[in-house]
Amino acid sequence: MVAAGAALADEVGFEGLTMGLLAERLGVRTPSLYKHVGGQEDLNRRIAALALGQAADAVGDAVRGRAGRDALAAAARAFRGFVLEHPGRYAATIGQEPSDPDDPLALAGQRLLTAFDAVLRGYDIDDRDVNHALRLLRSLFHGFATLQAGAGFQWSTDIDESFEWLIAFADRGLRTL
Repeated sequence: MVAAGAALADEVGFEGLTMGLLAERLGVRTPSLYKHVGGQEDLNRRIAALALGQAADAVGDAVRGRAGRDALAAAARAFRGFVLEHPGRYAATIGQEPSDPDDPLALAGQRLLTAFDAVLRGYDIDDRDVNHALRLLRSLFHGFATLQAGAGFQWSTDIDESFEWLIAFADRGLRTL
């Protein structure tokens, strides 16, 4: 049911996802969903955990065996690809707070951070700056991908070229730390 909710969020947008719409899509009555989830908020959290886990898999697979700029570019492209392919489920991840360290949301989020941390190992970054570098990468890649997914780039410059420019910019910055 969570996978169906995630797919529906991708289709109609996260903001448009409701228990009623999901029940209709599944061919059941809305009260039947409450046997599986505790309500809309629970469904949203489960979709967020699913999305973070899927993004972690995509980024982790992309960076395996790579280092430095190659790992950075692979991670960036994998993350962007995930957001563009799954904009609704990715939107579910924004603003969700894990309830404790064992929360599936926290565990999936940690896996994604671990994948990006692997990218940073290819750069000479002081341990004190790793969290800042992770936030930088998240801001760059999240910002670009969500703007693109929301049709936020309305001018004629090639989007892929701009994204490659962003990767090169991040690489130069990380190498100068």
